[in-house]
Amino acid sequence: MTASNPHTTAKGECVSPDQDLLASCVHCGFCLEVCPTYKLTGDENNSPRGRLRLWREEAEGRLAYDSWTDFYTSECVGCLACESACPANVPYGEIFEKVKHEHVATNRSKPGFLLRMAAALAARPTLFNATMLPARLLRTLGLLKHRFLFQGRPAALQSTANYAQRLMSLHQPNGPRVAFLTGCLMESLFREINFATIRVLIENNIQVVIPPDQGCCGAFQEHTGIDGVDELQQRSRQAFGTLNVDAIVSNSSGCGLALGKALKGVAPVRDVLSFLGEIGPVSRPLRHDDARVYVDLPCHLIHGQKVAGIPKSVLDATGYQWELAPQARDCCGSGGVYNIQKPENSREILARKSEFLNQAAGDPVILATSNHVCMMQWNSARSGGLVNRPFEVRHVIQLLDPGEKFEVQRRS
Repeated sequence: MTASNPHTTAKGECVSPDQDLLASCVHCGFCLEVCPTYKLTGDENNSPRGRLRLWREEAEGRLAYDSWTDFYTSECVGCLACESACPANVPYGEIFEKVKHEHVATNRSKPGFLLRMAAALAARPTLFNATMLPARLLRTLGLLKHRFLFQGRPAALQSTANYAQRLMSLHQPNGPRVAFLTGCLMESLFREINFATIRVLIENNIQVVIPPDQGCCGAFQEHTGIDGVDELQQRSRQAFGTLNVDAIVSNSSGCGLALGKALKGVAPVRDVLSFLGEIGPVSRPLRHDDARVYVDLPCHLIHGQKVAGIPKSVLDATGYQWELAPQARDCCGSGGVYNIQKPENSREILARKSEFLNQAAGDPVILATSNHVCMMQWNSARSGGLVNRPFEVRHVIQLLDPGEKFEVQRRS
């Protein structure tokens, strides 16, 4: 990461981490006990402290560019648990993001063709949604089988924007006003979660605005190190920055984190469950069966957005018996696209975390979280044979959902 080989944006701005950031680590070692790859390998270089040392030595010219540094960089899940544990407040996520982009820009690493194609599609929402139409249809029919694809019935043709407009006209809420990030993969493949989010917000007397010119938040590009983040962030600022709303909400913790970076100092971005927790959500009837919900906390919610967790009032409002899953604050191994780029590591991380489901009480057992990529990872625990008993994977917002009857019944 010397000056002779920087990563620059299309505007010519260097995005290599500066040496002050790289030198901010005090080598206390608190990050070791929370780092998933260090816990897997016991290798100091496979920890935040170790990576920072390698990157710093390269930046200072004391270490030549080396394939081992590239390897240890690629091993990082990007869960940001080290940031929560760090007493020196080292901005590891910011540094890691810049290093990844530099490595891709200088051909030290190269995302696979399918990831590059997905990133290109994500930056073009209309094309992405059209391309994924067959997948939505097959999911609705229950015919699309893949280890990452949990059950769901997304609308094939109706968009979240059109759906929100219809329900707003029907129910005419007059409470707080929010803008909603529909997302890329969420809108193109898991649209049923967006629809459930719209129903929950409007049932709680919240006005919902869907900016028509919104696009990808840039999370996919951040995860892969591919260029284009600056342009996508600028688009988000244009779409969301001038709206007259009380908050901008997201139902995906990773997307919420990325959008929050784009709108920092411009507009507040909130996790939708945290926002609902502040107003006190409408409660579903108390369930008296044996169902049990185990709640997992996404890394990009608690370590990225620095949110304490999913509010108790929200979880109580689901009507289910619930408890935090064991190791709820630990990474599940999804890491944006880490489970695609490093499937062996990802599977081993998930195996340790999902083992409890084999003996968990409840019938049915529901694993609930608030990030669709985490949901995909948890579904692979079942389809990949890590968990040998049936369980459901749900978004917490779906447990609050008044259901499709709300589409025709006026809010009381």
